[in-house]
Amino acid sequence: MTADTALPVDAGCALPEPRGPVSEAVVSALRSVPGTVDLPAGTGDADPLGEDLQLALYTAYELHYQGFREVDPRWEWEPGLLRLRAAMEEAFLAELRARVPGGDDVDDVLADLLVEPVDGRGVSHFLRDEGRWWHLREYLVHRSIYHHKEADPHALLIPRLRGQAKASLVAVEFDEYGGGRFARMHSKLYADLMDEVGLDDGYLRYLDLVPAVMLATVNMMSLFGLHRALRGAMVGHFAAAEITTAPSAARMAAALERLGVGPRGTTFYTEHIEADAVHEQVLRRDVIGDLLRREPGLAADVVFGVRATELLEERFGEHVLECWRAGRTSLLRPLDG
Repeated sequence: MTADTALPVDAGCALPEPRGPVSEAVVSALRSVPGTVDLPAGTGDADPLGEDLQLALYTAYELHYQGFREVDPRWEWEPGLLRLRAAMEEAFLAELRARVPGGDDVDDVLADLLVEPVDGRGVSHFLRDEGRWWHLREYLVHRSIYHHKEADPHALLIPRLRGQAKASLVAVEFDEYGGGRFARMHSKLYADLMDEVGLDDGYLRYLDLVPAVMLATVNMMSLFGLHRALRGAMVGHFAAAEITTAPSAARMAAALERLGVGPRGTTFYTEHIEADAVHEQVLRRDVIGDLLRREPGLAADVVFGVRATELLEERFGEHVLECWRAGRTSLLRPLDG
């Protein structure tokens, strides 16, 4: 295949700057015509949660979403890239499984999520109580690499379910996409928030600033969503996210109001306070409940999805707060530097 026969390229964001040999191989390949370059079959000694592998994996997954400018869309299913992606996924998944406890008691693990600690000290608590403007803007940059594609990874789950579980998941997704109104799509509300606080609201504009500790949380969603074998884990992840979002969204709304952000900016979080309180009920009762009635053997996968989500969110929160308390940026380089 030659450049003369290449298909039209998709519009999207710019390719990221590599962070090591694996991401260098992926980014360099994507600048070429599919089928004309050889990619490594494995990841070598790359840290499964490190900058190099997580950026390479995020880049490979992005081909299933909006893609990159000047990258031939046929790369999405190029066998060599898929082989390397499978090796990255294997390393990432093995690391997650090694770091979380097993178990199949879904009710117990969900009950733990419903308990809000009295002395909570997470990122949203910090932003609500003492966060400054630069803290807020950094946090919004971190989360933008998911919220710019909010609900898209979870939509991959729809064809992998059936019965009431599928119908109820679609109902939740309908809300995520603004009930059919573009202006109310959660990804659009997040873009409005970024614009309101003086950030570039372009799709994945800040990918090069976001560290692996945040990339991993989004890569986990794509990993679970793209593999039917991991559908139980994706349901567990989605439930964990919805159960914990409403209280953290309330704290974020309070933080924005304290820092003087107007209604156009706060809508993203105020929308989640009520919506996700309803969503968590639907996911627990109708999605997880119906899924496990049909496929009780997926209980351990649901628990894994919940616990993997907790693990990666805790790692992210610890990283951000450690940096902020030391007075330094939590991004790879200062936002305005």
